[in-house]
Amino acid sequence: MSASLRRRALAEAVGTAALVAVVVGSGIQAAELSRDVGVQLLANSLATVFGLGVLIALLGPVSGAHLNPVVTLAAWLTGRRGKGELTARDVAAYLPAQITGAIVGAVMADAMFGKPLVHWSTHDRYAGHLWLGEAVATAGLVLLIFGLARTDRARLGPVAVASYIGAAYWFTSSTSFANPAVTIGRAFTDTFAGIAPGSLGPFIVAQLLGGALGLGLVAAVFGRPAPEQNGTVPLQGEPELAAPSLP
Repeated sequence: MSASLRRRALAEAVGTAALVAVVVGSGIQAAELSRDVGVQLLANSLATVFGLGVLIALLGPVSGAHLNPVVTLAAWLTGRRGKGELTARDVAAYLPAQITGAIVGAVMADAMFGKPLVHWSTHDRYAGHLWLGEAVATAGLVLLIFGLARTDRARLGPVAVASYIGAAYWFTSSTSFANPAVTIGRAFTDTFAGIAPGSLGPFIVAQLLGGALGLGLVAAVFGRPAPEQNGTVPLQGEPELAAPSLP
């Protein structure tokens, strides 16, 4: 990635803000248009699929379109050597940018629909089966991103990652947050997509554990990368980088 760290961090902030605005905004719209929870979830998931795919395609060439602290940490842990490495300095810039962007996106969505700008969610999601759902969703996401990169198919990232998240909305009990930044952002809105602040801790822990499990699955399924591939930075939306390459 040739962009400066400032531009890359900005891309991560803007992209995560847009993603959370899509997730929260479509949830508000769906809840206002229908009282059927299934229809609300369908509308919310479809908007997220389309929005996420576009954001990855747009921002991948700038920052990698991680839009997710788990993806950034996984990229750093697996790519600390060689060309295209993600440094600790990069991680220190990406993570705050993603979290700040997520909060801004939630506030922006509330503002667009005339809701209180900051209204802590009362949607309690504190249950073991939901944490398991988050671990599974995040493990699958990491396996997909790094698996595509390991097999030199990172160009499929925008479609594949968006499709996976859309499916995970439905096959996981938690509706697949799979993203600590998005999870934090969604605590700022007391709407369909919200999560109570008291539910944040276990969700984020489950996501981090799922990310670690996903990296383990990548190593088990695809083996270790060839020497010339070590250190490349995992991207969701950049078709040119070799493997291993994101409410």
